[in-house]
Amino acid sequence: MTDSTAWTRLPDLASRRVGGSVVWANDELFAERENLIRAAEPVFQPSTFGHKGQIYDGWETRRRRDAGVDQAVVRLGLPGVVRGVVVDTAFFTGNYPPFCSIEACAVEGHPSPEELVGAEWAELVPRSPLAGDTKNPFAVTDPRRFTHVRLTIQPDGGVARLRVHGEPVADPRFLDLASLDLAALENGATISDCSNMFYSSPANLISPGLAAVMGEGWETARRRDDGNDWVSVRLAGPGVVRLAELDTSHFKGNAPGWASLSDVSGAPLLDRVRLQPDTRHRFLVAGSREVSEVRLDIYPDGGMARLRLRGALTPAGRAAFVLRWFNLLPATQAHAVLRTAGVSDVDARALVGSRPVDSLPPFGV
Repeated sequence: MTDSTAWTRLPDLASRRVGGSVVWANDELFAERENLIRAAEPVFQPSTFGHKGQIYDGWETRRRRDAGVDQAVVRLGLPGVVRGVVVDTAFFTGNYPPFCSIEACAVEGHPSPEELVGAEWAELVPRSPLAGDTKNPFAVTDPRRFTHVRLTIQPDGGVARLRVHGEPVADPRFLDLASLDLAALENGATISDCSNMFYSSPANLISPGLAAVMGEGWETARRRDDGNDWVSVRLAGPGVVRLAELDTSHFKGNAPGWASLSDVSGAPLLDRVRLQPDTRHRFLVAGSREVSEVRLDIYPDGGMARLRLRGALTPAGRAAFVLRWFNLLPATQAHAVLRTAGVSDVDARALVGSRPVDSLPPFGV
């Protein structure tokens, strides 16, 4: 993988697995829009026909006989900063769209498809050519936080998957910053490094919800030396960890035998403890030391479903967490946030125009 596509290692903000949804499409006659955000890679079985023709694992519209375009709107399961988009036309060969474009918007609440039409849409990817049966990557440079994306295909055809890779940015108004999972992807934590990801991505460790199967966790290759495997997590913000959950659910003959937690200096947070297969282990973490990154060591290798590190952001961590969110909001949403918090229209416009700010505005968070 080249540096120009390194962003494809970032989480897919649109995936159904993290709560994404295709809220609208103007046409889906041949294949359903919901396929666009399935976590699994697309598959194809030749000569499998339904009442509307060959069955495709993707979104496919009818052939247009006018000058229009087809569109689908996706609500991101994890609102955040989009760093790149992959428009995957796998198995669409004579029926893929020759061009596409992608826009994004940021809105408050839970808008309907009709309400989203009037949103302020920003161009992430201009009209660009697509190749058939190909993962078409497009880097994105817009640094703002978005909640929805809109895929436009020109003029019609089929797309197997839409991957929206980026960095989640949580809304602090809906979190208790004194008691949250500091290692949660949805709260802004990221994987900074790991020793091995032969079978599956370490990002699965910090993904939302419980793992449904073994493949939704992190698993390393079998070691044939005296070392051990590890993964480092950059927390959502500097904080104090009070409780650790090491979940080996679904890992039965391949769970690690032991595990430990430490900070970036190597100082222990949780001494080496024994693990059981297929078990959610909970451990109290003693002390009140501030940490911003935590390393999980597993001994000697194996798989783990989830890592949860529950605790509180420090005052400095809380301020940084809130300011990052506010400074990344598009202007229209930032203005709406301030008005909802009781800030006058004049003051709200002035504050939005002065961003990035380095002191907390009056949000009530």
